[in-house]
Amino acid sequence: MGEERQDAKKRWVVKIVKSAKKNHKICPYLDRRTNQCFLMLTMKNQQGKCDREGKFDGCPVFLEFLDKVYDSYHEKGKNPPSDFQDVVNTVV
Repeated sequence: MGEERQDAKKRWVVKIVKSAKKNHKICPYLDRRTNQCFLMLTMKNQQGKCDREGKFDGCPVFLEFLDKVYDSYHEKGKNPPSDFQDVVNTVV
């Protein structure tokens, strides 16, 4: 059953990344002025400049964030959102 959950998680992450790419050209968690990554600040308590020029497709910090969002929904027994905008607008 653990492997099934991992497959479902991977499918969900890929789906959300595709949804995010539809709505955003660069990472929505990037401060364009300073090139600081807000996810790195909030998740790892580190000041970090984006070394990917704002491209979030394949970004390890962005993917880790989505993994945590999925796990949070799974722990609460809720269905994860089907669109990136719902991920942004929902407090988990």
